Amino acid sequence: MAWWQVGQGSGTPWLVLHGGPGSGSSAGLLAPFDLNTQRVILPDQRGAGASTPRGSLRGNHTAQLVADLERLRQHLGLARWHVLAGSWGTVLALAYAQRHPGRVASLVLRGGFALSRREIDRLLSRAPPPACYANRAAQRARLSQVLQFGTLAVATQQVRAWQLLEQAAVQHGQWRALRHTPAGSAHHAARRAWAQTRRAHRRGLASRHRPGRTRGDHGQAIKFLIQARYLQRRGFVRPGALDGAVRQLAQHGVPVDWVHGRCDAVCPPANSRRWLAVGTAAARDAGTQPPRAHWPVAGHLGGEPALLLALRAVVQR
Repeated sequence: MAWWQVGQGSGTPWLVLHGGPGSGSSAGLLAPFDLNTQRVILPDQRGAGASTPRGSLRGNHTAQLVADLERLRQHLGLARWHVLAGSWGTVLALAYAQRHPGRVASLVLRGGFALSRREIDRLLSRAPPPACYANRAAQRARLSQVLQFGTLAVATQQVRAWQLLEQAAVQHGQWRALRHTPAGSAHHAARRAWAQTRRAHRRGLASRHRPGRTRGDHGQAIKFLIQARYLQRRGFVRPGALDGAVRQLAQHGVPVDWVHGRCDAVCPPANSRRWLAVGTAAARDAGTQPPRAHWPVAGHLGGEPALLLALRAVVQR
């Protein structure tokens, strides 16, 4: 497993869990932190990013990812660490905190992902043509088969189409946030973020049918293979397990902050609202600190200006 440490070695330790699954860490994940006072640990989950063998599905499941994180904590000699996670990372963070509640000083969960059928279909049913298959399960299986065993040209076209629709979903959330952001500096920042995503989407459209395969195509194919494995199996999480994790954290008094863009078009804000209610009820019964919630006018990406401001306020308080 590849991992990096950045910031002040003696500072407050933060574990940062990337989304995906299959995406890998990036420098943008450091943006919420003050690296003069905080120590940030960024692992790449199994098969993702710089972890090797890249794209491997062997032993790649949520329980093993949790074990990997605990081994990393032990290797670093940390008694406890704070955890910041986004999107799919919130599932892994909850699973880790439920298994090792005494090792988690606090949780900051951005854009909570509930592994609902609607979310999974939206993520895995992006590559066209959706009308070719009688049901979504058959379509998801077919997409995985194409990427694993299909011709290079066909797999590349599927990957590019899937990436374009992912960008479109992100762009839609940013546009909704832009429409609800009052005029001023915040509006200008939101417009720049939306314009950047739109330019990337237009470049993708222009190269949609370009022959050959690029490094970017290869990376996206690896991401999809890992993502398809996890999402087809509902994240290897039993029904009700995430709700149970939220209740257990409240009972142990682990501080939790839910940060969710009001206009998120990838992971519905209703996910975080429901878990906030579950955690609040459990904390009331246990007499512990209830979870907190933050609802910036933003979409899904943690780097969007309003979301980043909210994350900085929570992480650096």
